[in-house]
Amino acid sequence: MGTSPMPYGEIPISSSKRLKLIMPGGKDQLISLPPSRWTLGRASDNDFCCPDDAGISRHHLILENVGNEWLASDPGSKNGVFLNGKRIGQKVRLRPQDALTVSRLTLIFDPDEVPSSTVAVAFDSTDEVSADHHAEYTSLEQVITTSARSSAESTAGQGKFWTSPLNLFRRAGRELVLNRPLGELFQTILDLSIEAVGAERGVLLMQEGSQLVMQASKGDDFRISTTVRDRVLSDRTSLLLRDVLENGNYRDRESIVSQHIRSLIAVPLQTDERVLGMIYVDSVGQGRRFNRDDLELLTIMANVAALRIERERLTQVEEVRRRSAYELMQAAEIQRQFLPLEPPQVPGISLAGYNHACQTIGGDYFGYVAYPGGCVAVMIGDVCGKGLAAALLMMNLQSRVQILAEEAVAPAALVSRLNRALIAWGLNDRFISFFVAVLETGSDRMQYCNAGHNPPFLLHADGSLERLEEGGPVLGILPDATYLEATCRFRTGDVLLLYSDGVTEAYNPAGKEFDECRLQEFLCRTRHQSAGVICSNLMEELHHWMDGTPEQDDMTIVVARKDE
Repeated sequence: MGTSPMPYGEIPISSSKRLKLIMPGGKDQLISLPPSRWTLGRASDNDFCCPDDAGISRHHLILENVGNEWLASDPGSKNGVFLNGKRIGQKVRLRPQDALTVSRLTLIFDPDEVPSSTVAVAFDSTDEVSADHHAEYTSLEQVITTSARSSAESTAGQGKFWTSPLNLFRRAGRELVLNRPLGELFQTILDLSIEAVGAERGVLLMQEGSQLVMQASKGDDFRISTTVRDRVLSDRTSLLLRDVLENGNYRDRESIVSQHIRSLIAVPLQTDERVLGMIYVDSVGQGRRFNRDDLELLTIMANVAALRIERERLTQVEEVRRRSAYELMQAAEIQRQFLPLEPPQVPGISLAGYNHACQTIGGDYFGYVAYPGGCVAVMIGDVCGKGLAAALLMMNLQSRVQILAEEAVAPAALVSRLNRALIAWGLNDRFISFFVAVLETGSDRMQYCNAGHNPPFLLHADGSLERLEEGGPVLGILPDATYLEATCRFRTGDVLLLYSDGVTEAYNPAGKEFDECRLQEFLCRTRHQSAGVICSNLMEELHHWMDGTPEQDDMTIVVARKDE
């Protein structure tokens, strides 16, 4: 009878120290530290990658083992690393139970407790299998080599020839060729394995990450030696104990005596590339004693079964990938309709915008609202995270912004109302950075409010540059946040550049960021051009800078220029 998948616990990972990672919702995860160095950040080259948390820098935290002491340091993050509530800079020594805070994450160094795990199959570290004459080992390669040699040396009526196994393989071929869901396939494989060797009980376990998951069973209360488990999974070894009671290392074990085990076989579910899991079968009481033929037969069957499981998994993965790709393409097409195709025509001001998602869909937003009388609002936003969830939130943001902006309220009032609306949605630890500026064509004035977004650049015709930082915190976090408004001049020849952090954090093949300095230099070089030309030239410059390096984040640009 099949069972639902149940985790049994972690496969041991050698490590002297651990971190307990506590996430915003309270869920925790235990992390084993490598021998010398461990890093955390948004970039994919970190040991622990947090791509969806905009509060975390690309490289945010470094832990190093120096002389058997672990040191924590901040490599230059924007929002800092806090050790027991105090911000750190240089390397500081970590002590057991120290709490590191990174954005909304808490990391407890060398915690006392280890999270317990519900165990469906127990592994007994006291049951050690010795290599005496009662324990036999083989491998798939040995079985294939031996069978080929026996076949080559045999003559008519001589040599090794399995009649019953051949019939069994025919049946297994018929059973395994059928299209079955994985859950049903697991149970079919276990049933065939038990039948093949005349076992009474058995369990099929699959490796899922660092855990084994029980996918099918017949019988219960399995207690398996850790030695058996590790030899099967790590060494790709098939193991047979003909008679447990004759094995001095086993006959007095409580786990053996309580289950009345007589004989057992454990074999790896392996393909050419990797071990997927293991099959364990046994007989109890006066049940039959397994022999070498049983061991070799089950070894070959497990290989055939593993290939079938891998094929089914790949088929399911490909179907999910194909369906997801189609759905994402549909979502991307809808999302593009939410972003402006063309800027509005405003007398005396040229406008241009560009958006590129690093995935099929993204979480960046930009938009314009033209008011009667010639004024125009330009806006940019960046939803925390990437992918489908960020894209859905971006489209909600766009709809709400359009409704509020059309009422021609001042920038700070617009941002405050938008923040309250996002709080009411309940973003579940997501937030949005946002910037809005209202450009007045009838005067040389511009009003703006910045809600935690990368400060836009305002380059004046005389070459002076302003960073537009006035405003308040990101949207969607603080219900009572106060947002301030600033006024500055926007005269003929002035250029306003809005951008998301995917622009300044674009990497080149050498691992260097484009950064704000290069962006400022580019703007100074191109300020005499129209908004459209500045926008297209900036994208060309970024493309040349990245030189084929994959984008790590969405890129959005909005340019406004006060023309002659």
